[in-house]
Amino acid sequence: MRAGAAGPRLVLATRNLGKVREIAAIYSHLNVVWLSLADYPGIGEVAEAGATYAENATAKARAAAVATGLVALSDDSGVEVDALGGAPGVRSARFAGEGATDAERNARILALLEDVPEARRTARYRAIVAVALPAGPVRVFEGVCEGRIARAPRGTGGFGYDPIFVPAGEARTMAEIPPDVKNRISHRARALQAAEGYVIDVLRLPGEDRRDEPPNNRGAGRATGAWKGDG
Repeated sequence: MRAGAAGPRLVLATRNLGKVREIAAIYSHLNVVWLSLADYPGIGEVAEAGATYAENATAKARAAAVATGLVALSDDSGVEVDALGGAPGVRSARFAGEGATDAERNARILALLEDVPEARRTARYRAIVAVALPAGPVRVFEGVCEGRIARAPRGTGGFGYDPIFVPAGEARTMAEIPPDVKNRISHRARALQAAEGYVIDVLRLPGEDRRDEPPNNRGAGRATGAWKGDG
């Protein structure tokens, strides 16, 4: 996926086209040539073997930056259900087993919560975005979207757990919310908003490309403090 053909290149360390479209839409105001691992068929994806979102996102971003020689951005995210002790969390992509579909993962959560009342169906989406330089540090940023788990899947938009996740203050699931709204309030949007200033700096984009953060998102995303390593 390419846009802003005159701008600097940034590689997204994923082959998930839904994620690529979402990140490119959130950063659509930046003059960037968007690349993904789909543009590099010889580069394999890094297994998500870390114990935390930050470990997974960092490993993926660093590997893509080293392999391509470009600034790389990756994220790792998951849904944390309070009634399940915070599960599936970092195991969200594998919660119904390797190779399971989004529908199968959603069905497993709904089955586990079948007898759980509304008041105890609280949950949150959490995302960590990592930005890596080819021969430098990796910096990570966090975004959280609070909400609850619906009784049944609703909506056809988005991907992952979106059909069963209802953001706080909403009656609609994330899959029912228009993309422009989702791209302001989602966990990934908030992490990317927190990372934006750093992305602009490392790509040396014009300062005027910075956008004001929507008032309802201020404070929702944050840098997680960290220069992760030096290579």
